[in-house]
Amino acid sequence: MAALAWLLIPLVAAIGAGLWGSWANRTRRARGDGPELDGYERFREAMEKSRT
Repeated sequence: MAALAWLLIPLVAAIGAGLWGSWANRTRRARGDGPELDGYERFREAMEKSRT
């Protein structure tokens, strides 16, 4: 019975990690790449201005 208890610990940890991963990833899909791409566009424009 003790061996089954030790096997239950990684199983519960794996289920918890899967739930946390799916919860943490839910906001990433909703946000998208908009803010990062906007920042890159501003950076690129600033670099082009400094050359001329």
